Amino acid sequence: MRVAYGAFVAALLSHAPFAVADDTPLPAAEVPMTLDEVTVEAPEPRYVAPTLRDRIGRVWAPVYINGQGPFRLVLDTGATTSAIVSSVATRLNISIPPENRIGLHGATGETIVPYINVDTLEIGDLSLGDSRLPIVPDVFGGAEGVLGTQGLADKRIFIDFRHDLIRITFSRKRPATSGFVVLPFQMVLGRLVTLQVNVGGVRTRAIIDTGAQQTIGNSALRDALLRRQREAKKSDIIGVTLDVVHGESIDTPPIALGAIQLRNLRVTFGDMFIFEQWKLTREPTLLVGMDVIGSLDTFVIDYKRRELQLKARS
Repeated sequence: MRVAYGAFVAALLSHAPFAVADDTPLPAAEVPMTLDEVTVEAPEPRYVAPTLRDRIGRVWAPVYINGQGPFRLVLDTGATTSAIVSSVATRLNISIPPENRIGLHGATGETIVPYINVDTLEIGDLSLGDSRLPIVPDVFGGAEGVLGTQGLADKRIFIDFRHDLIRITFSRKRPATSGFVVLPFQMVLGRLVTLQVNVGGVRTRAIIDTGAQQTIGNSALRDALLRRQREAKKSDIIGVTLDVVHGESIDTPPIALGAIQLRNLRVTFGDMFIFEQWKLTREPTLLVGMDVIGSLDTFVIDYKRRELQLKARS
């Protein structure tokens, strides 16, 4: 079996100097490396559900870029920056200077891609100016890129899977309503949402990644589960760089998100490049994808309250 998975880290490696906060250009040799994670997905065709969800349940958000659109970008909480496919740059009538290049450290490898600069990026209460957007391979099955977490520090993302609804608003620190399970989370590696979950009795770090098709585990978690005599099957993981990592697929015990128990899941495990980049090879870790998140009724990330607010399907 092959699982397509493409979380990658976009390291800004342009050879030209760029301006820092005080607008003073740095010499090329002194330019700091900035790590931005962007998740992309499987190359096979997907059903087109405008601005809502594709067939595997990833959320498509209607985003305006330079006042044009909306463009359908996959909401990706595992990405600290947004990215687009080349057709969006064409529609925006923005040419790509040959010197605009960014290094991409992928889930399974690394590559180099071009980027463009845009003046505005907007959806709901989210409004960004002067953004750098990597141009990534068209592997979204109809979507036109990914919407990362830049600018969401004071925002609330509300996703109603039953009614295919997404809202991005200012947080206003609203508490969860009745019927929701509330889980506090931490922000690590920039703006990645992480929390502690229980997987079959194994305490596990979970990274919430709405851009991922399938939940992926590291080898430390695999080894802990195999000690509980779980049968493993061979499974390949394909990244956006088209590198292939050989992994193992395991029928996973229930994943406990607070009082919510998610059952009958199969997780693929492997020594992926991304776990090494994040220095999460020794601690049992899951990248929680849409196979888990999409099984919920309602999913809320309140970045200002640092809370997940989850409602199980009845």
